[in-house]
Formats: sequence, C-alpha cells, structure tokens
Amino acid sequence: MAPEDELPEELEGPDGAAGPLALVTPMQAAGTRLDVWLAQALPQFSRNRLKTWIEAGAVTLGGAHADPKQKIRGGEAVKVLPQAAPDEGAFTAEAIPLDVVYEDATIIVINKPAGLVTHPAAGNWNGTLLNALLHHAPQLQGVPRAGIVHRLDKETSGLLVVAKTLEAQTALVRQLQARTVKRLYWALVAGNIDRPGTVAAAIGRHPTQRTRMAVLHEEQSGAKAAVTHYRPLGHYRHSGAAATLAECRLESGRTHQIRVHMQHIKHPLVGDPLYGQAPSKSWFTRQALHARELALVHPRSGKTMAWEAPLPADMESLLQSLEPA
Repeated sequence: MAPEDELPEELEGPDGAAGPLALVTPMQAAGTRLDVWLAQALPQFSRNRLKTWIEAGAVTLGGAHADPKQKIRGGEAVKVLPQAAPDEGAFTAEAIPLDVVYEDATIIVINKPAGLVTHPAAGNWNGTLLNALLHHAPQLQGVPRAGIVHRLDKETSGLLVVAKTLEAQTALVRQLQARTVKRLYWALVAGNIDRPGTVAAAIGRHPTQRTRMAVLHEEQSGAKAAVTHYRPLGHYRHSGAAATLAECRLESGRTHQIRVHMQHIKHPLVGDPLYGQAPSKSWFTRQALHARELALVHPRSGKTMAWEAPLPADMESLLQSLEPA
C-alpha cells in the first residue's frame, strides 16, 4: 500500500478487526488452496487481508497454523481471528463538528468543508476527518481508517461516504473499483470551455516535484489510468480574464485527478496554488472545486441512493463576484 501521504482517493481495501469466526471446510472443496477457499467463504474480507491473517498465525486449519497455499482436505475445522491494522490504535477521537448529510447503521455521508484533511498523514496527524469520525461514531475504531474509502483533498469541499462496518467498507471499495459510484464535481476553471469533453490520461507522481501529480505515459512507473468527463455550465469574466464553471464526472479516482487533468488541457482550477496561479495572483484562496453529487448502491439494502450538496458560501460568493460572460 502507498505511504499515508500518498493514499489514492480509492483506498486499497478494508483490514480491520472483528470477532472470531469458526468454519468447517466442505468435502467438495478438497484440493482447494486455503486462501482461495477462505476468500469464497468470507467474501466480506479481501483475499489479501485473509492471506495476511494466515501468514500472521491468526487462522488455524485443523487446530494448527497453516500456509496460504496449503490444500484443504474437507471436514477440517477452521478458526479465523480477524486482526486490526497495526496503526489503527494510533488514531484518536476529536470533537470536530461534522455536516452529516445522511446516516444509518451502515454508512455516513459527510459534506466536508474546505480546509479539513480527510486522513492523517505527515504534517496532519490530528484535526482530520478521521479524528472527527471517531468522536462522532466511536465504533469506527474497529473499522480500518474509521470507515474512509475515498478522500477529498484538504481544500476541496463536498460529499464523501464513510462505511460504518467492515462489510460495508468492502462493498463500497468494490463499487469504487468497479467505477459504479457516481461522483460529480463543480469546478471553476481558467479560460473558456465551450463544449463537453473527456480527458483520458494516466496520472502518477511527478518525476521531480514529489508534492505534485502529473500526466504520464501508462508504462511509466506508478502511472495509473484516469478518466475525467467535463462539460461547461456557465461562463464568466474577471478583470478581462475568462473563466468557466464546469461539471466534472470521475470514472477513476486518482490523487488530484481533476486538478491535474484540467491543467493538462490548459484550464487549471481557479485558486489552485499547486497546478494554477500563485495565491498572490489568484481570485480565490483555494482551488475552486466542490464534490456536488454522490450516488451509490447502499451496501445493505441494495438500493441506489443519491445526495447533493450545494456550493459552499465561499464558492457561491466567488461566482456572484464575477461578471457573466
């Protein structure tokens, strides 16, 4: 997995603790590898996580520690003691207000304000959304990363879903990986965009500027395919300069994806200090990006649910200060 300061928007998968599990291998599964059969028997856990537990001695087969590649004979007792990730205990609850758009026993949908870091990382080990979630729902201490399955950049506002159970987290990660989660963003970008378009360009860590991401060839180390669809919603001017309010729809979820892709087509986000103008020359104090709409299949009910968050006050004021073009 990537270092914490390089977590992709879709995290790699759940790895938290639960109660002990007891199973018996079926006779018809004789000859199957233990890790393969466990992945089928316990679909709520990822195969990689199960393999890690086997290697850590947290899984016994017939009363003895086993190897992931060991073949089962059928009729053996299997005991699984799910293990929490080593760093889970490092996170602490903090009384940070949250704008909860929706919550039930399975998921929480948050309208994250600009300025709030999603996940602890170097330079931001506290005061994050994760710390706030642990205070809001203490049971999330038993779910990896307090249920976070995707993230928004610190200065990006808008909707973000959190899983309240390990099973829900697995289901949401799989939806993100299958690209079935609908995420629409509104961005104010420099220049005039007069027609819809798509940016399909791989993104990876910039080869020399390590705080930045960049469009790279897919064969380059660390580059991952990324697709962003965009369309203009409105056109504006500020001191003679053109700007476009654009809707951006993600197919993938790479770090800084919209910011990198819009800069790649010469329309950087207004206020973006990393991919656009220097703050001293910008009209806005942060990247003008808001996660406006979110839709997904509820992990428990199987029903499609959707939410919408209006533009935050600072972006609304920004648009009102501009001259319609």
